[in-house]
Amino acid sequence: MKIVAVSACTAGIAHTYMAQEAIEQECKKRGIECKVETQGGMGIDNELDQEEIDTADVAIFAVAVGIEMEERFDEKREAGKLIEVDPSYAIKNVVELIDRAEALL
Repeated sequence: MKIVAVSACTAGIAHTYMAQEAIEQECKKRGIECKVETQGGMGIDNELDQEEIDTADVAIFAVAVGIEMEERFDEKREAGKLIEVDPSYAIKNVVELIDRAEALL
């Protein structure tokens, strides 16, 4: 299984990176390939390319604000393979979040 995600919070600092870490750590525990793009106060880091998005099984938006280049995920959204949650949900409920992602397969 492969998951891609984008995390972004209102301030673009703490919750953006805490959500990234939570998702990455939970995926690592489960042996799931994962890459998380952050759109924070420092701009875009760990940017996902279109091929990574297209080959992923599921995409997660852990976002509290609009993100740049959201159209990259249109096919995932149309296929029902995009989960959208607040960054604080991803931090506090990461096990449930990844369970939801796995259930989409």
